[in-house]
Amino acid sequence: MPIKNDFDNPDEYWAWHKKNGYSSFINVNGTMTGLGSSIVRSAVREATLAAMGRFVKIHDLQSHASEVISRLTGADAGCITASASAGITLSVAGCMTGIDPARVEALPLDPGERSEVSIQLGHLCNYGAPISTAIELTGARVHPFGQSTLATGYQFDSTLSAQTVAALYVVSHHVVHYGQIPFAQFVEIAHAKDVPVIVDAASEYDVRGFIADGADIVIYSGHKFMGGPTAGIIAGRRDFVRAAYLQNIGIGRGMKIGKESIAGTIATMEQWMERDHVAIRKEETTALDLWKRALAGIPGVTVAIVSDPTGNPLERLQVNINSAEAGANAASFARALGKRDPAIIVRDHEVELGYFQLDPCNLGPEHAELVADALANVLSNGSEIRPLTEDLAMERNSGVDSYLNWLSVKI
Repeated sequence: MPIKNDFDNPDEYWAWHKKNGYSSFINVNGTMTGLGSSIVRSAVREATLAAMGRFVKIHDLQSHASEVISRLTGADAGCITASASAGITLSVAGCMTGIDPARVEALPLDPGERSEVSIQLGHLCNYGAPISTAIELTGARVHPFGQSTLATGYQFDSTLSAQTVAALYVVSHHVVHYGQIPFAQFVEIAHAKDVPVIVDAASEYDVRGFIADGADIVIYSGHKFMGGPTAGIIAGRRDFVRAAYLQNIGIGRGMKIGKESIAGTIATMEQWMERDHVAIRKEETTALDLWKRALAGIPGVTVAIVSDPTGNPLERLQVNINSAEAGANAASFARALGKRDPAIIVRDHEVELGYFQLDPCNLGPEHAELVADALANVLSNGSEIRPLTEDLAMERNSGVDSYLNWLSVKI
């Protein structure tokens, strides 16, 4: 039985897809929202279901969540919201309004004079939507500093003024990973001018380090590596958390979270603190080794096990394609794998550089073996794959195209 994803057998996993007519695929891309983020373990599913059958005071649930968040992160307090993206918006808004319901109701049309958010230009990423949008929903103004590949302390310091309400630090594979201000220096500069630091750490394993190192608010995803229902976790100083939570009477109303997801996220955090992370790493390494063997000796294909760019304790298999020898380029292979049944959805964020990656974090029962078979079959037959020049463009635009194409053709 898999350690992290505890379905009884492969038939149970696929039966739901077949019953409802949904596409069958294996996720070796990662904890992506468009793929359902992660597989939720049975204990969390049971906690979510139990809450759905009962009335409960949401403030009581959120108080319980705050206690668990404190144990998990070391923060003073915490609350649960609809997503990590919502967590950014609510946290920025909380810094703007404090515990003032009139100010909460005034957003976003009347953000007040202190309404600028400083952020390194290299951190202005797109995680499915521009991070600037999450800030600007509050009525705040984004004040970027530095260049995309270089931000310095003096540049940051020069942006901080009487109008600065917060500074946002983003930890993600989407941001530039060199030339950025180290976190300790970022906190030091911001706090010297009494500016609170918000950290977007949605997909990070380190749930204690940022608080310990001086962050005022840290935001995590409950449904990515933690493997819970869709939720955002806000952790931090009690006054800032209270102010973020108060936004539920204002712009946060459309970002509210239900009783079932709060209960499920509480169970998720409890499970995270008890999880055998070493055993899970071992399980993931077994999958990586299996895939390496499946690709050994295929012309034009070389592989390497690579570390996560933000320092999470996980590794992925990078599949490098020499298109002249392999018969097709990396984008064409990625699309060919995605057309199988079940489809193999690879991590193609940087496919234009001639490679894709395989992420072992969300494998269901016997998925690793199915992926190995598909890799050997597809990548050894590159000459039979038509290497369309538009494959790269289609891969790059797939995130937006999937929305544009939704319901565009009547079936």
